[in-house]
Amino acid sequence: MEEAIKYELLHECKQTGARRGRIHTPHGIIETPVFMPVGTQATVKSLTPEELKEEIGAQIILANTYHLYLRPGQKIVKEAGGLHKFMNWDRPILTDSGGFQVFSLGDLRTITEEGVEFKSHLDGSRHFFSPESVMQTEEDLGADIIMAFDECVEYPSTYEYTKQSMERTTRWAKRCKQAHKTKNQALFGIIQGGFYEDLREKSAKDLVELNLPGYAIGGISVGEPKEEFLKMLYYTAPLMPKEKPRYLMGVGTPDYLIEAVLAGIDMCDCVLPTRIARNGTALTWHGKIVVRNATYERDFTKLDEDCDCYTCRNYTKAYIRHLIKANEILGVRLLSIHNLYFLTKLMERVKIEIEQDHLLDFKTKFYEEYGYTQKKGK
Repeated sequence: MEEAIKYELLHECKQTGARRGRIHTPHGIIETPVFMPVGTQATVKSLTPEELKEEIGAQIILANTYHLYLRPGQKIVKEAGGLHKFMNWDRPILTDSGGFQVFSLGDLRTITEEGVEFKSHLDGSRHFFSPESVMQTEEDLGADIIMAFDECVEYPSTYEYTKQSMERTTRWAKRCKQAHKTKNQALFGIIQGGFYEDLREKSAKDLVELNLPGYAIGGISVGEPKEEFLKMLYYTAPLMPKEKPRYLMGVGTPDYLIEAVLAGIDMCDCVLPTRIARNGTALTWHGKIVVRNATYERDFTKLDEDCDCYTCRNYTKAYIRHLIKANEILGVRLLSIHNLYFLTKLMERVKIEIEQDHLLDFKTKFYEEYGYTQKKGK
């Protein structure tokens, strides 16, 4: 059977081995490496699809299976013609499985071999997710890339529990593959195993044997020290098939994005740019600034002198600070536009540096400008 997506490796950086690629999907081509904005409830918070495409240049967005299952429900989305038509987005979409959200519920959920019983965070109603039901939900939502149902363990977790969880994730991935029927959707497996190298290796080996269209690393960037993150990232990424897309889940800070690319990752996502916008924080080429702070009350310059996004072309720090302090939604919108534009442009620059075989030089210069301390890694 012909795959729903195809990965094309265009260039490997001679300095680092980082990948410059292209993913062909039913809704268009994704140039990689790519940062994917998160649209949890079929919307990237406060922004229109037109702004995401025309102002920010987003190539693909994420939506969340757990939240859309609860409201409006996958049947309504299916009746609307799928997520693309429902939210007026004609570029690729990825849906996660809802696994991370379900397992984040803590005492509100019970895990068994069959699946997970949980209480809705909205109204306390009881629900059940199994690999089969999640596949049906994701097929109804109609995204181009869908994630297998997995269990994400918290940090830290014991070796025994992490091993048990990893093995269950593999069994669930097999059930997901068996249940998945839609030919124009690509099912990705998720490598688990916590912070134990042998478990990561076992998880990757068993999932690769399923010959899925793509693979993700889950269960890191969950509160561990950066040294632990880097160690597991650089250990796990080479275990993933070279000829298929590699996705690192839940990563969105500039340093983590660059480290991911250096490790050979093609795709990353995170809610960070819109979440910190709601707290009055902007990402810039010279580091983060908290624009709600009093120091910007009379600062009539733009957020970033090296940025030409819509926000920086038209508004000042003082005005945006006023909006944030006054709880005006425009302030959140302007910061969200800027932060997503910044990360999109960062990844565009990273692609150029890969093509020119200079990515390590760029990392060193960027870290110095941004104020990061060099850590382990490449």
